[in-house]
Amino acid sequence: MARLLIGVSGGIAAYKALELTRLAIKAGHAVRVIQTENSERFVGRASFEAITGAPVLLSEFERDPARGAYPGEPLPEHAPVSHLALVERADLYLIAPASANTLAKLAHGQADNLLTAAALAATCPVAVAPAMNNRMYLHPATAANLATLAQRGVSIVPPGEGDLASHGEHGIGRLAEPAEILAACTGLLAASANGKVSRWAGVRVLVTAGGTREPIDSVRYIGNRSSGRMGVALATRAAARGARVTLIAANLAVSPPEGVDTVPVGSAAELAAACERHFDQCDVLLMSAAVADFRPAHAAGHKLKKHDGIPALELEPTEDVLSDLAARRRESQVLVGFAAEHGNEAVAYGREKLQRKRLDAIVINDISVAGIGFDADANEVTILTAAGGELLVPRARKEIIADTILDAVESMWARKGEPEHGARPGSVTAV
Repeated sequence: MARLLIGVSGGIAAYKALELTRLAIKAGHAVRVIQTENSERFVGRASFEAITGAPVLLSEFERDPARGAYPGEPLPEHAPVSHLALVERADLYLIAPASANTLAKLAHGQADNLLTAAALAATCPVAVAPAMNNRMYLHPATAANLATLAQRGVSIVPPGEGDLASHGEHGIGRLAEPAEILAACTGLLAASANGKVSRWAGVRVLVTAGGTREPIDSVRYIGNRSSGRMGVALATRAAARGARVTLIAANLAVSPPEGVDTVPVGSAAELAAACERHFDQCDVLLMSAAVADFRPAHAAGHKLKKHDGIPALELEPTEDVLSDLAARRRESQVLVGFAAEHGNEAVAYGREKLQRKRLDAIVINDISVAGIGFDADANEVTILTAAGGELLVPRARKEIIADTILDAVESMWARKGEPEHGARPGSVTAV
């Protein structure tokens, strides 16, 4: 989803930042955390490191073992300047809790610790969630500091009213609930993505995902190990950019994304029929499903019994769905194929498929490499384009791979022209 940098300042509400971090990761975000030294009096860095799976930094002079990378990203070759790298790569910088002291520093442009230095260097959206005693929050100085930050474009997630840390005290100043803060971040991320959203708004994207199953009898089938994670990541990220996404889902092992029109299918024939129905209306086809090359020529309508002996299984080829679609495409459509290959010749096989199937691009992953591809959250791919481009995408989470593929599609628009947003009503699509 997004790279979220969370800054934690000193205050009893720092413990809520743990739950906020957990919720952000559950929502699919890659999270890094920086803390002030005072915040460690309330929550140790080990707690955040356990949740994020990434090192936590306290000082701008401290070496970052992850070299500025977020979870799921490859490790950069060179170590950057820590207080610049984390916020430079962030899609959003959230400071929660933001103490009265930290708000004062931010309002006056001070950079005397890693948290405030990152804020001063931030080019991404910045949000603060204040938390303090009600008297501190209501003080004119704090009100003036918040007003100054708001005028500079910093988003404020206001505190709630209720019981405070001091025994018996009640008032405004409680840190907003983690779910509320995350919802505010989601809105800010969507707003900050307007550049990409505007380009994808209304674009019709057809994604195939998962693996087909070809029946042997009423119980057994020939299948493959595809979980559908890559296709679901593509559908999720395309929808986040504003595209109108249809997902043709073949036996997914993961849940399809919300807000996406999902068409469940089982076999290669069912997938071909679904593609036939939806292809003419799409602007972009992302064919990531693992479609069986063969199926039993004669599937039994009942369960085959072991005591009847070993059955003779005659296979026949399935439809070449992608080649059939490419033969009837509009010139403005972008077609991207996927190829799971094995071994040193993976890229060569992929290049041959790119040309034979008349695609705009093909995404190749070498399934002989452990820890990527099938049944994994990470992937490592090579993107080949019809224009001769070749891009190696190092091992990363599939959501990051998906964004890289969508960025490649945008580059193809520069050569083919902007998408026509599907077949127009009353138009005739050449076959």
